[in-house]
Amino acid sequence: MKVLLVNGSPHANGCTYTALEEVSKTLNLEGIETEIFQVGTKPIAGCIACYNCVKTGYCVFSDCVNDFLELAKDADGFVFGSPVHYAAAGGAITSFMDRVFYTEACSGRKSFSLKPAAAVVSARRAGTTATFDQLNKYFTISEMPIISSFYWNMVHGAKPEDVKEDIEGLQTMRVLARNMAWFLKCKEAGSKAGIPLPEKEDRIFTNFIR
Repeated sequence: MKVLLVNGSPHANGCTYTALEEVSKTLNLEGIETEIFQVGTKPIAGCIACYNCVKTGYCVFSDCVNDFLELAKDADGFVFGSPVHYAAAGGAITSFMDRVFYTEACSGRKSFSLKPAAAVVSARRAGTTATFDQLNKYFTISEMPIISSFYWNMVHGAKPEDVKEDIEGLQTMRVLARNMAWFLKCKEAGSKAGIPLPEKEDRIFTNFIR
C-alpha cells in the first residue's frame, strides 16, 4: 500500500514539508510506502474549463498536474499539504487541486474514488481552519473518505525549526498517519473478505434554471 503526499508549498523543505515528513515517517513505521510530491515553484495555471481532459484524460497544460495524475493511479491514499496564505490555501496548490480534481472528474480516471484523503495545513499563526475547510471540500465532492486526527491537521511555525517544537502539532500528524494506516488496512481486509464496493449510479446533473 502506498500513500502519496503533496507538498503545496513553494519551499521544498519548509514548514509544510516538515509536517508531511512526520506523517510519512509514521506511515512507514506502519508498513505503508510513501512518496512526497513537490508542487514546486514554477507557475501553475488555473483551470480554463476547456474540456481537453474529457477527450484525452489529461489536462491541456503539460506540467506537474499531469505528472501527479500518473502517480495517483497507483496510490491507495493521499495527503495534501498547504501553507496558509491570507487565511486560504496557497495559490499554487489551489490551481493544482482545481485542475487535478477537475481532470479526475471529467476524464473518468477513477484515481480518487473511495480512496482516503487528508489535508494538512501550516501557518505561522492563524487562518488554518479556513484553509483546512477549503482543502477538504475537494475530497467530499470526490467520494474520498476523510482521515482525521484528534485535532485539526495543522502545525504552527514561521520556519521548520519552529514546527519541530510544535509538539502537539507533530503528535496530530502522527495520529493522522496511524489512522490513515488503520483505514487502509481495514479496506484491504474488507476487499479480501469479499465485501463489494458501493453500487454506482449514473450521475444526475441539474441546475436552478427553470
